[in-house]
Amino acid sequence: MDKIVVIGCGNVGISYIRMLSYTTPYALDICLIDVDQNEVKGEILDLEQALILRNSNCKIRIGSYEDCKDATIVVIAASGKEKSKNRMDDIEESSNILQKIALSLSETSFSGIVLVATNPVDIASQVVSHYLGCPQKKVIGVGTMLDTIRLKSIISKKLEIHPDTMNAYVLGEHGDHSFVAWTNANIGLQNLKRYIKEEEKEQIEEKVREMGNSIASLKGSTTEGVSSCLVTLTNTILNDERRIFPLSHYIEDYDVYISTPVIIGKDGILDEIVIKLSQDEEEKLKEAIQFIKEKKDLILPCELY
Repeated sequence: MDKIVVIGCGNVGISYIRMLSYTTPYALDICLIDVDQNEVKGEILDLEQALILRNSNCKIRIGSYEDCKDATIVVIAASGKEKSKNRMDDIEESSNILQKIALSLSETSFSGIVLVATNPVDIASQVVSHYLGCPQKKVIGVGTMLDTIRLKSIISKKLEIHPDTMNAYVLGEHGDHSFVAWTNANIGLQNLKRYIKEEEKEQIEEKVREMGNSIASLKGSTTEGVSSCLVTLTNTILNDERRIFPLSHYIEDYDVYISTPVIIGKDGILDEIVIKLSQDEEEKLKEAIQFIKEKKDLILPCELY
């Protein structure tokens, strides 16, 4: 039985557990780690009752870092209280929390895959990777996979076409420095430029960037999109499906975690997909890299390397 450990059982963590346990055909041992044990107990009791009618074989229980030693996947969704709509404003508090989590993980014999959902996810993934000390291909941030499904949702509605027929990626930072790789975006074998006017592209990109804030302003938080990404990645790893997603991962040439397309399977990041970008897109990627580097150096200064 594969074991999944979820660290941080707030809105995203619980949404992920619920979605995974409701839909997976596998028997999973799901362990929850959170500072608020009473709330976790309540969530478990509630979920256990729901699973009776779902015919689920998942076992959900309170866990500890000791459970991580033989876990297949550890999902990190922990964060401090958000003080701003700008995810970068909370970088210091989030980094301190993630450092403690990574060091606790490092004290076990954990050798599985880490999926990071905590924002700012690019910096968060690098902090976890640094303090955990495991192979960087095994620490993966959700990154612009979430932005990409938002892009597909927007274009799908606009063109009235199923999103599965679309091949398009959002790359760069999961934040204000994300961008769409329009050069390579297509429906079937037709480039999207046949369907999307040049003047519409920036409007769509801006809508993608603002989607998180738009959802949060209406319902208080964003949970379902990122949870769906985590569940898809979980199943991809468990089944060794070797699917391609734009995920936040360490690129040695840039010395940062940033989102570009990669192949993911049971061993984590298996390979990077090199795609040809336009000159404008290359510039946007460089800007994203520089932005993340500057933020990273505030949290992980050179003397720590």
